[in-house]
Formats: sequence, C-alpha cells, structure tokens
Amino acid sequence: MKAKINNFEIDLSKPIDISIPLTNTDENPIAWYIEKPSIEPVVFGDWIGKVSEGKSSTNFNNIFFNPHGHGTHTECLGHITNGFYSINQSLKQFFFTAKLITVEPEKIGDDFVITKKCISTSLNVTSMESTSASLSVTNASTPLSKTEAIIIRTLPNQLDKKSRKYSNTNPPYLAEEAAIFIRESEIQHLLIDLPSVDKEHDEGKLLAHKAFWNVKDTVNLNQDARLNATITEMIYVPDEIEDGNYILNLQIASFENDASPSKPILYKIADFRF
Repeated sequence: MKAKINNFEIDLSKPIDISIPLTNTDENPIAWYIEKPSIEPVVFGDWIGKVSEGKSSTNFNNIFFNPHGHGTHTECLGHITNGFYSINQSLKQFFFTAKLITVEPEKIGDDFVITKKCISTSLNVTSMESTSASLSVTNASTPLSKTEAIIIRTLPNQLDKKSRKYSNTNPPYLAEEAAIFIRESEIQHLLIDLPSVDKEHDEGKLLAHKAFWNVKDTVNLNQDARLNATITEMIYVPDEIEDGNYILNLQIASFENDASPSKPILYKIADFRF
C-alpha cells in the first residue's frame, strides 16, 4: 500500500482525513444563515425509497445541501466572478506537496485576524526574500522542493468546529496581506478550518479571496488571475496531527459549479531519497 510521488514515499493505508462529513442532523456545521442539510427518501405516492419502510428494495435518497455552508468544500475563483468558472475544470491534479501550520489569530478591534505575521512566523519566514528557502524545510527535516498547498489550523482548536453554527458569530478570518503573502509564496491551494477566508460581514469586499486568486476585476477577469488555484474551507485537523510537511490528496465531486464538497486527505512522508 505504499506509493512514491517523485522522491516521496507515502503509505496509502494510513490516510489522515481532515474533512467534515455531511449529515442531516444537528451535528452538521452550518454557516451563512441556512438550515441544516436534508437527506430524505424519494416518495412516489405510496412508494418510499427506504428499505426499512418495507416498500423498496433500495435506499434512494434526495440530498439538499449547500457546499459553501454545510461542511468541507473546495472552491475556485468562479465563487466571486461574474463569469462562470467550475471547480471541476479548475482542479485537474489531485496530489500536492503540503505544509500544515497552526496559528493563533490576533485580536484586532472586535475581530480575530490571521495576519501575515501569523503565517510567516508559522512558516519560519521573516521576509519574502527567504520564502522559497524556508518553505523547503520541514520541522521533521524532510525536504520539499516546493510547497503547493498550505493547511491552516487555528487556535483554539475545539472539537465543536465539526458541528459549529457559524452564522452571525464573526469567526476569525484571513487578512488581505496574509492572502497576498501566500499567493506570492506560489502556493496554489489554501485549506483552512474556518467557514471563510474573509470576514463574515465585510460589505462584499472579499479581500482575501480576491488577493489569493489575484482577481482584480470580478466582471472583466484579468489575465493573470489564478484560474487553477483553490480554497478549501471548513476542514478539521485534530490536535494529534503534527505540523509539518505532508502529501495532500484533494478530492472533489465532479460538479460543474464554483464549489464542490470535498475530502482532503493527508499522508505522512515516510521516506525521502535524493
């Protein structure tokens, strides 16, 4: 069950799932002022698509959910553009070198903000000039030639992130300068354990989304916008998973939509050979 990706060896029998499952119970996390997901059997007259009801040989459910508000999801820049862009067309590769970091958002006024300093300190970066070198060193001393994805775990890392009701709670968010820093570090995939990289009530500015995707005009998209970059929100990384370098398998459903429910999986890097 072992595989090699470039010179990295991973054990496929030991996945680390950092997604939150979708349920139709009160345990499901919710953001953006919507109700919990609905998973209900199809009904045609007296026929019910549920084996336990005794009228069907199969379970045959309809599922109603919103990828942005109901759990772990991955989105492309089509989330904020006038033109249509699909996550299914944007994400064509699924294995990436990744770095997991843990940050404590800074209190700024009434907000808790993940600043550039939070990110650079966790990455052991003191300036943009040293970014490439620092990103190539793991605290487990396993070299990465390039970090393609960053996974941000925020403190406090409470278990109720898996079922939290975020609407009107002003959760922590990513500062614009932090998103620019991540983009300029040439990181293509950003994963975070919050419902959004942006402030809940921000008057539609979406500064972190725009900065990460390098979207300067949402109506007439600029040519250097990052079409293949993705943001994954509402993950959960347990405390026992150590900060450091991993291989990320970013799995999505094949939805022609700006976002899809997703299942990011981490693999420890077992070996490295030059």
